[in-house]
Amino acid sequence: MRIATVVVTIRDRRTGRSAAASLDMRIFAYPFDNVRFLNNQVPPYDLTYSDVFMVPNRSAVGSRLDVDLTTRDGSGTTIPIVVANMTAVAGRRMAETVARRGGIAVIPQDIPLDVVADVVQWVKSRHLVHDTPITLGPTDTVGDALNLLPKRAHNAVIVVEAGRPIGVVTEADCQGVDRFTQLAQVMSTELLTLPDGIDPQEAFDRLHEGRHRLAPVVDGDGRLVGILTRTGALRATLYQPAVDAAGKLRVAAAIGINGDVAHKAKYLLDAGVDLLVVDTAHGHQEKMISALRAVRALDPQVPIVAGNVVTREGVRDLVEAGADIVKVGVGPGAMCTTRMMTGVGRPQFSAVLECAAEARRLGKHVWADGGIRHPRDVALALAAGAANVMIGSWFAGTYESPGDVHRDADGRQYKESFGMASARAVQLRTAKDTPFERARKALFEEGISTARMYLDPERPSVEDLIDSIVAGLRSACTYAGARNLEEFHERAVIGVQSLAGFTEGMPLPTSW
Repeated sequence: MRIATVVVTIRDRRTGRSAAASLDMRIFAYPFDNVRFLNNQVPPYDLTYSDVFMVPNRSAVGSRLDVDLTTRDGSGTTIPIVVANMTAVAGRRMAETVARRGGIAVIPQDIPLDVVADVVQWVKSRHLVHDTPITLGPTDTVGDALNLLPKRAHNAVIVVEAGRPIGVVTEADCQGVDRFTQLAQVMSTELLTLPDGIDPQEAFDRLHEGRHRLAPVVDGDGRLVGILTRTGALRATLYQPAVDAAGKLRVAAAIGINGDVAHKAKYLLDAGVDLLVVDTAHGHQEKMISALRAVRALDPQVPIVAGNVVTREGVRDLVEAGADIVKVGVGPGAMCTTRMMTGVGRPQFSAVLECAAEARRLGKHVWADGGIRHPRDVALALAAGAANVMIGSWFAGTYESPGDVHRDADGRQYKESFGMASARAVQLRTAKDTPFERARKALFEEGISTARMYLDPERPSVEDLIDSIVAGLRSACTYAGARNLEEFHERAVIGVQSLAGFTEGMPLPTSW
């Protein structure tokens, strides 16, 4: 922003007399100095992720693994991925898995505070390398196992007796078997166990040599403490978990702007959340500013995230009220109907670009929230200046999201997702209201109440999607010649493309 003095002539219609007057006017220059555009061609309109592309630079980065994806916004993430605070997306399994790979999940505001506190403690008690196993007893049934198998991507139930593993059951073991058959009759008893604390590379070697896909992890007394797959052992050497000062996995939680905001915030802070997210669809409003001030008055020792906004004024006001990080995005989410219902919102690339420039000027940061459908979108959001990228609906279609797995008429697996301003979400959020008040509020919705998010049979786990995102982002950094995210933002050169240009970049599953 800069101040310009403009001299104007004012004429009185009744007397015909004229007088000169000077006015100080605020001029908001569009922040294209925050990123370099190809050939300095600055478009006169706002841009989505699909409207832009990145041009390769001369690079001295020899390998994707040389790129450091650690963020600098105080969130503690070692990869710039945040799971959005959506009820159909962010639960304890998601939080555990994503934090183990370096991201962080935000537990939604609709969850009761005591439940959130339990989730926080549960996540912080999880191991940094091995996964939490699904366990059943030898007299439990195949039906029990089939109900639990989709809850974890490792696709195995460990059969335990007196706390010790005695067998493993996979989905293949349950095929063609009566659902009331006891697991003792179908489990594999040829167990390879791994000691707790084993080096991931050694664990991989043992699994590979024994031709095992996975193995139970046991303590010194032979009691089950986890499960580790070959892929999990590999990932443990490629990712750095997001941990707090005590070496425990990180987790965030959200609160709304209604009710006793200070009480809710203090409860979550006492529960040990690593970030506190003050969240509402329209973040640039007085109630948000009041809520932020109330939270800041608690003097929290963790970063405060607030949003959502899409303008520099919104960023400035929320930062002045106490936000360390501002969430950017109105209307780009897959479950959001705000733009079609109200006409309100802004193309996400331009929103991130402008808001990140203002946050940087103020010494703060932004998260890009919404509109992520491909790994390229993550890279472009970071190129625009975001410190972290929030992902919601894309992660809903994974084993780790809270919903149950369903099958459509063709046998394809899916989970249900819904927007956080939809009638379905409003019903959850207003459970304590009278039936009359709930019915009134449910009439006004700005989101999809039910949508099918299909699981990719080749990549059904959130870890599979993270692999894809991180691989794409690391490669984008090498194309830009950047060794870290700060250099990536500084070196990125952005071009504007037509729809045909965007379509040209899509792979073809079959020949033409």
